[in-house]
Amino acid sequence: MNATSGFETAPETETDPGRVVLLTTSHRVAPGLLSWPAWQVLHTADRVLCADGTHPQLPYLRDAGITVEETSPTAEDLIGTCAGGRTAVVVTTGEGDPALTDGLSRLAGSGRVRMPDLELLPASYDLPGARLLDLVQVMDRIRLECPWSSRQTHKGLAKYGLEEAYELVEAIEEGDRDELREELGDVLLQVVFHARIAEEGSEEDGEEGTAPFSIDDVAAGIVTKLIHRHPHVFGDETASTPEDVKEHWLRTKAVEKQRESVTDGVPLGQPGLALAAKLASRVHTAGLHVPLPQGEGIGYELLEMAVRAEREGVDPEAALRAAARAYRDAVRVKEGTAEVAGEGR
Repeated sequence: MNATSGFETAPETETDPGRVVLLTTSHRVAPGLLSWPAWQVLHTADRVLCADGTHPQLPYLRDAGITVEETSPTAEDLIGTCAGGRTAVVVTTGEGDPALTDGLSRLAGSGRVRMPDLELLPASYDLPGARLLDLVQVMDRIRLECPWSSRQTHKGLAKYGLEEAYELVEAIEEGDRDELREELGDVLLQVVFHARIAEEGSEEDGEEGTAPFSIDDVAAGIVTKLIHRHPHVFGDETASTPEDVKEHWLRTKAVEKQRESVTDGVPLGQPGLALAAKLASRVHTAGLHVPLPQGEGIGYELLEMAVRAEREGVDPEAALRAAARAYRDAVRVKEGTAEVAGEGR
């Protein structure tokens, strides 16, 4: 035994350097749910080591009859304990053990040590969407500990929801993928923030009597809605064109909401051009022929243009924003403040 570390030192006559397996796990997967290769190497290893005595996998490994030593081996320790053809498994988190891997790399690069076989074996993998769990946990802590976040209400956050939605649209129209990713995150934050407030079931914002709900309830609701409104995907109906899909969607939505008019559910507080186009879309989809109201003033002219845009498949809001940006650029040229090609703002 090595007097300082407690690790075995191989006799000089042993030539097989053995094997080191770095077993990584994800905290986003329930403890104990490991891959079959991971269980195999754990059961056949000569030694299983873990530097973190609070690692969530340890109770499950011990329940499975695996002896885990709570120790933090150095690179030299591992080389010594593996010599002679033995296998040592080091259980780490998904981030691994940088100090240990750096030490092994240093020894391997020295050329003076016969290195054991090194293997990185993921024992559990993050499923798509796993980082959403991190967002929920971070939001929970911020809501509890941040003086600003802990005082926010649904009504107080409403304006930020609008701002983030507009910034998302701008990123899409600008074609900036990096900005798009960031703005999607900001919109997602609003969803998680509101769900966290609702989970507390507080009676702020005049919501007395409203049942609390969580982010899981929000996700479950939209999953149920998507499945129900896509019978051509999850049911027996068929849809071969986008128009067929839209018809399915509107029909099932009308049944769900029990609406009497095609205009029911259209938010009147949205921007005017978008409102007019939405109404025109509902009328067109329903096969109704409703003459436009006649009147004096620019409002009726804009209504007519919005209906025309919808009929031609053009988003009037996006078209007007594009024209407004062109106008902004023309103003900057006139002022002499236009950007020089290749320079940032």
